[in-house]
Amino acid sequence: MATRDQDVMQGVEAGVVVREGSYGTQVMSVEPGGAEFIPLNERHGRPIQLFWTWTSPNMEFATIFVGVLAVWGFGLGFWTAALAMILGSGIGAVTQGILSLRGPEYGVPQMVLSRFGFGYWGNVLPAGLNSITAGIGWFAVNSVSGAFALNVLTHIPQVLCLLIIVAVQVVVAFFGYNLVHLFERYAFPILTVIFLIASVVILSKTHPGTSHHTIPGAFLLAFGASFGYAAGWNPYAADYTRYFKLDANRAAIAWWSGLGLFLSCALLEIVGAAAGTVASATAINNNPTGAFTGLLATPLADLTLLAIALGAVSANVLNIYSGALSFTAIGIKLPLSLRRAIVALGFGTIGFFLAWSGLRNVSKYENFLLIIAYWIAPWLAVYFCDMLLRRRPHEALLFATRRANWAGPVAMLVGMGISIWLFSNQTKYVGVVPTHVPAVGDLTFEVGFVITAVVYLGWHLIARTGRETTLAE
Repeated sequence: MATRDQDVMQGVEAGVVVREGSYGTQVMSVEPGGAEFIPLNERHGRPIQLFWTWTSPNMEFATIFVGVLAVWGFGLGFWTAALAMILGSGIGAVTQGILSLRGPEYGVPQMVLSRFGFGYWGNVLPAGLNSITAGIGWFAVNSVSGAFALNVLTHIPQVLCLLIIVAVQVVVAFFGYNLVHLFERYAFPILTVIFLIASVVILSKTHPGTSHHTIPGAFLLAFGASFGYAAGWNPYAADYTRYFKLDANRAAIAWWSGLGLFLSCALLEIVGAAAGTVASATAINNNPTGAFTGLLATPLADLTLLAIALGAVSANVLNIYSGALSFTAIGIKLPLSLRRAIVALGFGTIGFFLAWSGLRNVSKYENFLLIIAYWIAPWLAVYFCDMLLRRRPHEALLFATRRANWAGPVAMLVGMGISIWLFSNQTKYVGVVPTHVPAVGDLTFEVGFVITAVVYLGWHLIARTGRETTLAE
């Protein structure tokens, strides 16, 4: 249970579950606890560290592949693809900045904050989805790209490369918050320098006027993939600000979070689009990582492969760390002082086998990137609508197991169900609208957001609820 000395409990409301143990600024000490409130005497860090925390994990091939898809998969021209990705990344970055703000104030992970809009047990829906997509799904996607890069660079068998990548990722995530931030900080200059040089070279070879066959709705498909990739980090936002002090600069938190995410995503996605105008479809299909680095001179290509592998690790230490936090936020009581760390090990093992199965099927990227937006957009709608209705709610609401807000999960399920049924545009399922009107592309996340918002706000308007800020109301 939580420690109850005066320093730890200073300023904490009754009913709030406080993280046990002592952690502070130690780097090589395993972070204790799970998804509990971070004691005020444990708070540390500066907003500027969010810049490299959100830049480093996007300096990897999965980001580049979004741009490759826009040109090679959807058939967009370079400039149109660039516009779609700037817009998609920009919106995802704005929401990232907003979501990061509540971390210092409430001292809990993003998926615990989600309980405001979903209630304690209703929050199992988004927290469960995030634990799967983050700790296993994104983990597998990025591990594959890192393994490809290491394989091309070293010629070590792909499975062994995958094992090396996964092992490093799991070790960093196992130790926790402080080592994660430190790893991203030291990865940042290496990744930035190498990718900036590679980007200049690739962009100089771009053929903007290359003939292409644009599929119906290509712009919205590319926009959706770009937004889905950036917004894929949204459910993690407060995970990396919850250790900040209460008086941390709010504007700086939003700015550095959003800027790091936007610049890294937009730049590398545009570079991917540029590569898509030059590299052959056969090369991309056989080994997309090799096709990209094949456009560079050998010394720079080798450095870029190393950066891609390092970028995959940077992304996945966040994925597995936040995925483990989301799992502990579901509400299952694990009587282990290192419960988050143990869950991270479990997710790493599952993610390894899933990534192994995807080594020879690169097309899984496209479907996964788009599916991400399908649940995140309705979740964002509930979260932001609740922020609109419920001004400065008390922390105790987050830990009240009997508190329900079924408007959240119901609205999210309705939004997901209707939007996917009508507007999904996937390889294995095409919704009713794009089947008959292909030019609409994929509007699932936009429609899902709107429908969910209408249902959630309508529910509380009719029931005259949703504005409670304390358990007594």
